Amino acid sequence: MTTPVTAADTAPADLELPRPPGAVRRYFGAHPLVVDAIVAGVYLVPSLAEGVVHMVRSPGLAAAIQLLLVVVAGAALFARRLHPRAVFGIAIVVLVVSVFLGRNLDFVPAVFALYALAVYRTVRSAWIGYGITAVATIVSLAIATIVSEVPAFAPLSTEALPSGFAALAFCIVAVLIGSNVGNRRRYLNALIDRAHQLARERDQQAELATAAERSRVARELHDIVSHSLTVMIALADGSAGLVGTAPERSAETMRLVAETGRGALGDMRRLLGVLRAGDEEAAAHAPQPGLADLRELVERFRAAGLPVRITVTGVPPTDIGQQLTVFRVVQEALTNTLRHAALATMVAVTIDFGERDVRVTVEDDATVHTGSVPGSGSGLLGLRERVALYGGTLEAGPRRGGGWRLVAEFARVDSAGPDSTTTTTNSPTAPTRRPE
Repeated sequence: MTTPVTAADTAPADLELPRPPGAVRRYFGAHPLVVDAIVAGVYLVPSLAEGVVHMVRSPGLAAAIQLLLVVVAGAALFARRLHPRAVFGIAIVVLVVSVFLGRNLDFVPAVFALYALAVYRTVRSAWIGYGITAVATIVSLAIATIVSEVPAFAPLSTEALPSGFAALAFCIVAVLIGSNVGNRRRYLNALIDRAHQLARERDQQAELATAAERSRVARELHDIVSHSLTVMIALADGSAGLVGTAPERSAETMRLVAETGRGALGDMRRLLGVLRAGDEEAAAHAPQPGLADLRELVERFRAAGLPVRITVTGVPPTDIGQQLTVFRVVQEALTNTLRHAALATMVAVTIDFGERDVRVTVEDDATVHTGSVPGSGSGLLGLRERVALYGGTLEAGPRRGGGWRLVAEFARVDSAGPDSTTTTTNSPTAPTRRPE
């Protein structure tokens, strides 16, 4: 025999539920079959004893039918948890038939069935069942009273009115008690289900936070590694071409390779230090480059042979996240240009800090975009994610007249007034070409 599975039975391991009070209640809650056996025994033992005695004293078809109905009703009480409606139907049949068999009104199965309806179904079902019980009781007793003068009919051994009143009184008490117990049971199950939902939402939020952190770290690692390796490969190729003709420039280029590698290694150490739990000092030194680092970034690409010209207009935002976004957009765009358009004669970087938005444009004039260093394709995806955090867009594609253009535009956090707008332009004297 199985019992209904409730929210309390499926509690997750990390959800600590309060311990039910009382040793007896805990025992009965853990052993529902014992409760069902007690309920069935309360009805079966006296009813069977009375039926057997009656059959011995007055054997006949009516006594046999009554004894059979007692056995069926007692067996049905074992299914009152899973099938309370079916048990209620059997109880009504037993009640009505007992009226016409000339014995006491057998309403005990109806009492247990109405209680089960209120507890394991709904209070509405219990009250509907009580109405059916009342109608069946009144109608059957009325019919029995009318035909009580028929010689072949055996009337009840007790008075009809007291028997009916007692049956309906016990039944309404069963409905009231069952409604109280059922509502409490459903309320507790709702609370436990809500606790399950909160636990699931907590786990989902933790998973989402972990995924977001992994995505952030992946973007930072990609920006650091992709940029540094691209510059180092370009410098190393140029140094290899200068070994025979200009060994001093070749040595200087290799020193730049080593400096770029050390910088990338330091950035990676600081980034990975953030992942160490409880390492507040490492978190404080997390790699967060800003607009002040753009000059060094541009000089590094110029040293790798990329003719970069940068123009900055307006007052930069004070938000660190937006400064990092601008830096990463320029870094990724120049890295892709060095990787795929190293023969460009002009690479223009334009940063416009407007009153309400920020616009970054990077374009080159390379007619053919090729490269010896293949890209993973995740750089632009990472940039789009960064820009999307501020409700912006990023577009990249070929431009008219040849070359490639990347445009990122997003809303700024702290808008500057029109009076505070200034224009600064950084134009290099002679861009350094890539060593050949």
